[in-house]
Amino acid sequence: MAVIVVGGMIGLGKTSVADLLGKSLGSDVFYESVDENPILPLFYTATPEEIEQKRYPYLLQLYFLDTRFKAIKQALLHRHNVLDRSIYEDWYFAKVNRELGRISDLEFAIYENLANNMLEELEELPKKAPDLMIYLKGSFDTVMRRIGLRGRSFEQDPALIDYYRILWGGYDDWVMNHYHASQVLIIDMDNTDIVSSLDDAARVTAQVKDKLLTIQGAC
Repeated sequence: MAVIVVGGMIGLGKTSVADLLGKSLGSDVFYESVDENPILPLFYTATPEEIEQKRYPYLLQLYFLDTRFKAIKQALLHRHNVLDRSIYEDWYFAKVNRELGRISDLEFAIYENLANNMLEELEELPKKAPDLMIYLKGSFDTVMRRIGLRGRSFEQDPALIDYYRILWGGYDDWVMNHYHASQVLIIDMDNTDIVSSLDDAARVTAQVKDKLLTIQGAC
């Protein structure tokens, strides 16, 4: 079978899609570290002064880099897993926070060097990269509606809207021009709700299985 990573903007349903694929493909799922993440709420609720002093954006990226590296090492060793976001996608978040001045140029350079070293380590594994990324794509209205529905209190501050818009605005560019680890399957989340619609869940599962067959047939 295959190793799949699920990517996309905050709130679009990565965990739900990862759950669906794990069950339909009989795969283990490696989840994004959120509930046990001690830095994530601080990142979202800190004042600009606290961000400057405490360096929460940089610490958060290091935390995710560490946890995602552990997850993808395990996933690639077993050859048949689903990851709820991956180490490849973290670079985009670090880049955006550098552009916003939340991460310094020096911090970003250290982050990039560490990330590149970790990716080189993956080259030593029997399976070196995922087979497929599922990219969840949606309008900004869909993103904001789903962030609201999911109800995490630290994500609801209206002051975060500009941050979400900047992240959303550059996601397609990251996927098309910076992600090279695997082939990509785009799922239109404006017209997909796998939680409420069995038909949508079946359609997404079929799309993924068809894409995997195509990839495996080309190998």
